[in-house]
Parts: sequence; C-alpha cells; structure tokens
Amino acid sequence: MTQDAERSAAPRAEIRPPLLQLLLVGLQHVLLMYGGAVAVPLIVGQAAGLSREETAFLINADLLVAGLATLVQSLGIGPLGIRMPVMMGASFAAVGSMVAMAGMPGVGLQGIFGATIAAGFFGLLLAPFMSKVTRFFPPLVTGTAITAIGLTLFPVAVNWAGGGSGARAFGSLHHLTLAALVLATILLVNRFLRGFWVNVAVLIGMVAGYALAGLLGMVDLGGLEQAPWLRVVEPLHFGLPTFGVAPVLGMCLVVVIVFVESSGMFLALGSITERPVTPADLRRGLLCDAGASLIAGFFNTFTHSSFAQNIGLVQMTGVRSRYVTVTAGAILVALSLLPKAAFLVASIPPAVLGGAGIAMFGMVAATGIRILQQADIGDRRNQLLVAVSLGIGMAPVVRPDFLAHLPHWLEPITHSGIALATLSAMALNLLFNIFAEKDRVQPCIVHPDP
Repeated sequence: MTQDAERSAAPRAEIRPPLLQLLLVGLQHVLLMYGGAVAVPLIVGQAAGLSREETAFLINADLLVAGLATLVQSLGIGPLGIRMPVMMGASFAAVGSMVAMAGMPGVGLQGIFGATIAAGFFGLLLAPFMSKVTRFFPPLVTGTAITAIGLTLFPVAVNWAGGGSGARAFGSLHHLTLAALVLATILLVNRFLRGFWVNVAVLIGMVAGYALAGLLGMVDLGGLEQAPWLRVVEPLHFGLPTFGVAPVLGMCLVVVIVFVESSGMFLALGSITERPVTPADLRRGLLCDAGASLIAGFFNTFTHSSFAQNIGLVQMTGVRSRYVTVTAGAILVALSLLPKAAFLVASIPPAVLGGAGIAMFGMVAATGIRILQQADIGDRRNQLLVAVSLGIGMAPVVRPDFLAHLPHWLEPITHSGIALATLSAMALNLLFNIFAEKDRVQPCIVHPDP
C-alpha cells in the first residue's frame, strides 16, 4: 500500500498534516479560544480584588493547565483523553458561582481552588457512570444540542464584533470594519483558494484584521515592556486551599453541567471526524475533564472543560487531525511560560475575534442542522422536541435575567443555554421516543371512497 493510500485509509483524527500546516492551524485554534481562556481568570481576578500582576499570574496559570489538558485530551495517557481534536480551557459554567465565592468571607481564592479540587475528584468518580448514557444522545438530541451551541455562541461573536464588553464606542464604524474585513477575508479565501490556504483561512483573516487594527491605532501594547520574558507557574501560589461545604457542593454541580456539555461536544466531534464516539471514548474524555479540574485547583486556576467554539474550526478547516490540537496545546504551554508572548496574543482587538467568530459559530450551528438530517425530523414530535429545546436554550441568551429569581445554586444550569437545551432535548426524547415507543401513534391512512 502506498503512503497516500495509507493516509486516505487512516482515520482522519490519526493523520498528521505537514509541520507548517500543524503549526498554523494549531495557532488558529489558540487564537480563537484565547479570549475565552483568559476571560475567566480576568473576571475572577477582578472580583477577588487582585492586582494587575496577580491577575496576569492567574492568566498564565490557566494557559498552563489548558495546554496540558489539551495535550492529554488529544494524545491520551492511559485511561485519560478522548484522543480527538479537542481544546480545553477554563469553563464559563462556574463563573457566576466563583464570583459569588470571591466575595464571601472566609472563602476567597483559597476556597475557590479547594472547591475546584473537590469537584475534580467528584468528577473522577462520576465519569464512568456518565459515559453509559450515550444511548440517550441519538442524532436527534446531539443535533439539537450542537445547534444550540452555535446559536448561543452568536451573541459572543456579535459582542466581539462591536468592540467587546465595555467598549466606549461599541458598534462604531472602525469596529465593524475590522470584523467585516476578517469575515470577508475568510470568505474570499474559501472562494478563490484551495487546499492549505483554506485550512488556514481563519488565521489569514485574523492577521489581516490585526494588521489593519495596528494601522488604526487600535492595538494596545501598554505594559508589554514591564512583562517578564519568562515566568514559571508555581503550585499553591495563593496559599493552601480551603474546603467549605457550600462552595464544594456548588462546584460539584458545575462539574455535572460541564459533563453534559462535554458529552454533546464529544459526540459532535465524532460526527465531524467520522469517528463514532463509544462509551469508552466518552469515559476517557470526561475523566480528562475531571482530572484537569483536579490539577487546576493546585495550579491556581479553575474548572476546565472542552471549548465549543473550536468545534466550528475543525468543521470549517476540514483539518480533523488530533495532532493539530496537540500542537495548539504545546503553544498554550509555551505562552504560559512567556508572559510577553501571551501579552501579544491578548492584544488582539475583540472586533478581529468577532469577524472570525461569526463564521466559526455559524459552522457549529450548521453542523447541528446537518446531524438533525439523520434523525426522523419529519415526525411532529421530533419537530416539537427541536423547537422547544432551542427555545429554552435561547432564553438566557435573549434575557439573561429571565431565570434570575430561581435559586442561586441552579445558576450553572440557568445561565447556560447549552445545558438547558441539552437537558431539554434529553428529557423530551425520553418522553416522546424512549418511554413512548409502544404507544407511538401510527399515521392515519385515508382510503378514497369506492
């Protein structure tokens, strides 16, 4: 068998692209998820009243754990890692709870890190049981969940395109022009170029946008000179973790929601990479999620999970090799050791990310719609399942305060459109299909009069 034939016969996740392509597509993954990766430590650091230097340390700690977790998730080590192109980072599901903990007397960062460690250990115990629920994720549920992922991410892309949260001139012409340039570049590359260039279309668009932002004076490099060249993240930098009952229980609930979201993402990647996800695969992926959170607490960072936005990049580039995210994980580890390099990446204007995000998140939703075509979507009950689940999932996106009067411990669920849509789709699938298999109404056939 020739080398080309061997490559075509190998699973797409196992093919190693050329080195230059690995580096460029891996860098695309890093640039796309970087804003989300640094957002959680920025928010928590601000809530905890940390100095700029200590907040920067939180960011580097998060990059280190995200990089290591991505390496393990993609490569696999023993029972850990799903061995698919997955990017890991700090989960947004825990932000609300952690901000509340940061202001609680006797909790603070030490309590957050302790709760993260305990929740990671809880996740290790829970993962083998969660991996047995794949039969509750048929294409109908998976497609609905993935469509919801794309739809609920659109506000993030639009917020970026307008200049980002807190922008003084949100929606101004220069922000919109930047986002439009990035999006137009991505579209034109996909229209007129082929092969390698299509695979790095997002990177080309973001480089073009960054260059224009620099010419317009929109790139803020203030503080770059003060950032050290090298800094190693030491464990327990903020002191020994503490373990309070309420923070631990709240973070354990977050892990359950993270597992629900990650299960849907893993199944989505299985469809994209044409590699069905088995219960054993799902168990390894969830064990890596939990293990990352366990280690994160010791390394001064937070609950980690798979990043939904990178699924769209896998679909759009067509590069489905896990070695691309292995490369991205190595880049993240390097950035965690090089604060100046991390600073440069963080200086990318939100509008540049917004132009790329519109294409990427739209691809996630399109993938969900494609998977729904595998289900019996002509059935009225299934149509109702999709409609109601997407509607419920969009509720906290359209009105973040819609469920604000429910108990605070439910916030990891009520603030996550992905979790709401996934849980709704699972519940309605049980009601309409699994529990009602025997009494499903048969179609009525009307015979013409003789």
